[in-house]
Amino acid sequence: MRVAILVKQVPVFEETALGPDGRLERSGDAEMNPYCRRAVTAGVSLARAHGARSTVLSLGPPRAEAVLREALACGVDDAALVCDPVFAGSDTLATAHALAAALRVLGPFDLVLAGLSSVDADTGQVPPQVAELLGLPFLAGVRRLDLTGGQVRARLERDAGWAEAEVRIPVLLSCAERLCRPCKADEAARAAVDDTPVRRLGPVELGPGPWGEPRSRTRVGQVKVLNVERQRLLLSGPLAGQVRRAVAAMAARGALDGLRGLDGSAGAPAGVAALAPVVAGRGELAVAPGASSTPEAGGDDRSHVGAGRLVVLAEPGRSRLTGELLRAADDIAIQVGAEVVLVSAGGLRDADDVADQFLLLEGVEQAEDVARELVRWCATGSTWAVFAPATTWGREVAARAAASLDAGLTADVIGLELLEGRLVGWKPAFGGHAVVAVTATSGIQVVTVRPGTFVPSPVRRVAPRLATIGGAPTGRIRITASGTDDGLDALAAAEVVVGVGCGVEVQDRGELEALLAVLGAQLAATRKVTDRGWLPRSRQVGVTGQSLDARLYLAVGLSGKFNHMVGTRRVRTVVAVNSDPGAPVFQFADVGIVGDWRQVVPVLVEELRRLVPAGRVDSRS
Repeated sequence: MRVAILVKQVPVFEETALGPDGRLERSGDAEMNPYCRRAVTAGVSLARAHGARSTVLSLGPPRAEAVLREALACGVDDAALVCDPVFAGSDTLATAHALAAALRVLGPFDLVLAGLSSVDADTGQVPPQVAELLGLPFLAGVRRLDLTGGQVRARLERDAGWAEAEVRIPVLLSCAERLCRPCKADEAARAAVDDTPVRRLGPVELGPGPWGEPRSRTRVGQVKVLNVERQRLLLSGPLAGQVRRAVAAMAARGALDGLRGLDGSAGAPAGVAALAPVVAGRGELAVAPGASSTPEAGGDDRSHVGAGRLVVLAEPGRSRLTGELLRAADDIAIQVGAEVVLVSAGGLRDADDVADQFLLLEGVEQAEDVARELVRWCATGSTWAVFAPATTWGREVAARAAASLDAGLTADVIGLELLEGRLVGWKPAFGGHAVVAVTATSGIQVVTVRPGTFVPSPVRRVAPRLATIGGAPTGRIRITASGTDDGLDALAAAEVVVGVGCGVEVQDRGELEALLAVLGAQLAATRKVTDRGWLPRSRQVGVTGQSLDARLYLAVGLSGKFNHMVGTRRVRTVVAVNSDPGAPVFQFADVGIVGDWRQVVPVLVEELRRLVPAGRVDSRS
């Protein structure tokens, strides 16, 4: 048996800077992508357990050898680097083509492991694209793994839950944070492998190409560093006085409009007790510009369209998210004269009457099967763009479809606009420090949209035309069990959110119950909290989580790193509680309370109770 491990070198974010051309410079230090460290640990462990040989592979400049040597120091047997000036300018699709070609040259491999995502892009699209190009099944977000007799049994992270899956090798897996500890090598171990050869692969070994920029199907444009404008009112003095001033400031900003009482009326949220920890080991850009008014019902007949078909991919069970995609698609379609086609493998309930056409895929639901049928259907007519959700399922479908269609894919967009008749997707990059404009250069443009980016406001027209196509599942992946840890759209619909970091340990969460109740708030978290399994992944806010569109966000016990706070950019009022007056979170807050959250929260609850008596529900809620 042979094991391959895909790793990436990423910049240390503290070393990045915005250059005179508006692009972020990567001239500072670099390191192994944190997600890839799990893949190295898992790959070495599996190889040793099964008497196999492991190979680590990367694409990058000569200095990327450093991360390969670190992997060798952690126990990997062989290393290879795809390295040549011809590979410069590779987007994710070009990268996937180069890595797939290298795996063919070095292989065959029984297992290919990769990190769940990369912190400088956070799209997670290269692993499923490599799987598509190699014809492999793919399991995303593996957090428990067993290999016996050529069969992989895995527990997978899902956006709001989990799944148990079985698949025969060969297979490509992406590793979740909680699968294992990240690989680490001390200086002595690294020095011991300094003379170990790293094989170089170039166009001579991989073939004539095209490679690099000519093989890419997307173009990166403007880079914007996200500067969130906040009031930054940092309070001081006795705690009771700080809290009174903070509540007064919240009220003045309208953040307490619609405040609920303690009787749970007007729809109380799920409390802390309803969000049991997941047990580790058990496995300003948001609105698409365009027409300012919406057409009247029946008044927007686009049976004769200019751009062709704008496809919206509906994930089964994600009606609200489908509504967000339809809203974005409708805004764009009106401008370019496209027909909106809703494609679903989950039945008619998501169709509503927003789309011009509804296409039902019968007999398929797994991501690889849906992608195959979508590609076949796109070949039958003029498809201008495909919108998919930036979820575990949607990312795989979109990545596989884009690889098969040779289409440009812009992943995890948080804003869409049109430029000279082409889609421009704005996506987070460099750990959320910036957003970049990405445009597809291919005929079909594929985008995945971050949940919570658009408000699902259906545009009523006429009943959609219905069509059905059937497909046969490959049956390569068998889901033996699945479950949910949380509601799928709890944060997307929330008006008030309380966010916690690792400063609020899991055993202390009960102390937030009264605060959540009086605010009618949902509970959210940083990535480190969800990585530890203290809250479900669906509660994660930030560059690798959800974007909020709430009236109020109350940050409790979190430091306020940019990759978390970027998810609050559209929140109308942000209030932070932290005992350190120099904590970064105060730079992203309108109001800051300096104090221990355990002391602040009870005082804040009492002040809110005095402001709004229990049982009162504001008429505006």
